[in-house]
Amino acid sequence: MNILLLLLSLTLWGLSHSILASHFFKDRMRDFLGKNGMRLYRFGYNLFSIISFAPILYLLLILENQPLYQVPAPWSYVMYGGQALSALLLLVAVLQTDTLAFVGIRQLFEEEKPGQLVTRGLYKVVRHPLYLFSLLFLWLSPSMSVNSLVFNLGVTAYFVIGAYFEERKLLRDFGQAYAEYKHKTPFLIPGMKF
Repeated sequence: MNILLLLLSLTLWGLSHSILASHFFKDRMRDFLGKNGMRLYRFGYNLFSIISFAPILYLLLILENQPLYQVPAPWSYVMYGGQALSALLLLVAVLQTDTLAFVGIRQLFEEEKPGQLVTRGLYKVVRHPLYLFSLLFLWLSPSMSVNSLVFNLGVTAYFVIGAYFEERKLLRDFGQAYAEYKHKTPFLIPGMKF
């Protein structure tokens, strides 16, 4: 039952997160809120995403759980090091975007501008460094339980499915420039063209 509850909560979060990020929903909100009201949208979207994800993390803490494995030292230290490196590279990937616009703060003070296609830095190596380093951070945990395995599998599935829809959106937004970038840059890992 715990597995179903975790999967259901991740699915509901993923659906709401994806719908709220879609062009269709944003266009309807623009009609409803107007141009000035949309200045709050990105920040509100991110805030909603964080707040609505908190119950999933709470479920991970309170639901009955069973350990699957615990990697012993010194290998656990290697994995912790991998997690630290992943967190650092995740931060670098965020900073290689327009971070203030990504979070939604820039839009509070300036008129929203079309996004820029980022193809430098880590984005030159893989198309989705935010997903890649988030997944590495999750999967490099030296301890695994049933609930954390279900969580990791659910998040991985969401990232792969979400990336597919995100890429469709990016093709609409950036056209041929994104098509060329997509053709020459791996999806998540070198050799993976998705």
